Amino acid sequence: MSDYVVTMEHITKTFPGVKALDDVHLHLKAGRVMALLGENGAGKSTLMKILSGVYTRDSGEITIFGNKIEGDLNTKQAQALGVAIIHQELNMCQHLSVAANMFLGREITKGGRLDNAEMNKQAVEQLAKLGIHDIDPDEAVGNLTVGRQQMVEIAKALLINAKVLVMDEPSSSLSNAEITEMFRIVRELKAMGTAIVYISHRLQELHHIVDDVTIMRDGKYILEGTFDELTGGNPDHMDKIIANMVGHEVTNQFPREDVPKGKKILEVKHLNAGKLVRDVSFEVYEGEVLGFSGLVGAGRTETMRAIFGADVKDSGEILLDGKPLNIYSPGSAIRQGIVLAPEDRKKEGLCTKLSIRDNIALPNLDIITLGSPTGRINKKTENEMIEKGKSSLTIKMAHAEVEAGSLSGGNQQKVVVAKWLARQSRVIIFDEPTRGIDVAAKVEIYEIINELKKQGVGVVIVSSELPEVMGISDRIIVMCNGKITGEVDPRNTTEEEIMTYATRFGDNAA
Repeated sequence: MSDYVVTMEHITKTFPGVKALDDVHLHLKAGRVMALLGENGAGKSTLMKILSGVYTRDSGEITIFGNKIEGDLNTKQAQALGVAIIHQELNMCQHLSVAANMFLGREITKGGRLDNAEMNKQAVEQLAKLGIHDIDPDEAVGNLTVGRQQMVEIAKALLINAKVLVMDEPSSSLSNAEITEMFRIVRELKAMGTAIVYISHRLQELHHIVDDVTIMRDGKYILEGTFDELTGGNPDHMDKIIANMVGHEVTNQFPREDVPKGKKILEVKHLNAGKLVRDVSFEVYEGEVLGFSGLVGAGRTETMRAIFGADVKDSGEILLDGKPLNIYSPGSAIRQGIVLAPEDRKKEGLCTKLSIRDNIALPNLDIITLGSPTGRINKKTENEMIEKGKSSLTIKMAHAEVEAGSLSGGNQQKVVVAKWLARQSRVIIFDEPTRGIDVAAKVEIYEIINELKKQGVGVVIVSSELPEVMGISDRIIVMCNGKITGEVDPRNTTEEEIMTYATRFGDNAA
């Protein structure tokens, strides 16, 4: 195994009541990208935290560049050996400059003072090595896009001479253009001899950069091989990879069900809100899922926020079951039957430090205190609400008192849905419903959407993943520059046609 720069053998790790890793193996080569795949909760992040020194292993052997690690490995030791990790939620100080972030904790001084000129010079040099010449080292990181911030994180890793780079869900919040740029940089890193661990649930992007694959399931090592071996040389043939990730064959990644189209539920007329919602009109019917597609900045999320009352609308009408609504806040939208599962479920959809019980109960206090003159919670009603959400959505949890933030991404999304189902809402809007969720959990979310459709609930989904919006929607509206530029039937369209509408600025840019 001399050609491996990192080997991890027989790694085990136990947390109170949970065996997170059980006899796991990992082998990493220089100048190659290894996709570390598995469902949420498979143990991928735990394994990488052991490699980067955040967690200590209970047993097993770790060798990094020929150095057998005796005893516990801490973060400073891992960094000194050349291991760096870029987390899904970027660890940047938003108010500090690019250069200050890159040298944080390793500042260069001269005469007892910070040598900002030298740090700026080195920051520019490191960014240039990645082919990036348009980031000002004096710019506050908070002013950069997520994609640009990610580039700064990578350049920071190179500053500490990182030769092993772990990238955790690096594309989950990037635009298509930023993903293309990230792929270019990954190829640059490979050419430098950097070994890369790439964790992603977006399997369709793997063929662009991945050489090797390691699959985990339920804290165990399942298999490893080259990407070409596991796909038979055809990047569209992901069946073997998916089956090993979930433990069984997934015959249909997008289980759309056909339901007879019913009456009109929601009607939006000439909606305007800020610069990214301009004269938007559409309708939602019973028995259908209405998908919204478009590039980042097209106005999809802004449209949904205006309908939900999270952003103030400038003009336009919103009608539910033919009756005009006066929506002036999210609370007023919720009371009138329109709810939103937001794009960022951790920041906007859940109180992650509160329990599952509290998350489901909080927006439904009017229901569980109904009839009480003092606003006292009816525990029986609350318990029935929690149990119904758990059973109908198969939320995997030890009990309702655990923190919502401790759940996997798929189960967090189910909690968001559970609180709205308790209200028997008429319209549920899903903004990026499966972001950061594994393949099996995605299918579960799609099945929930199908069930809502069959129940006559109006369902709207916003998705940046074209295979998803084409696979689960019955009708797709495409937006560009704040306007609707096209409407297509997903059964009779192509990704190319959708992208044509998504980039149709022309007259719509006026």
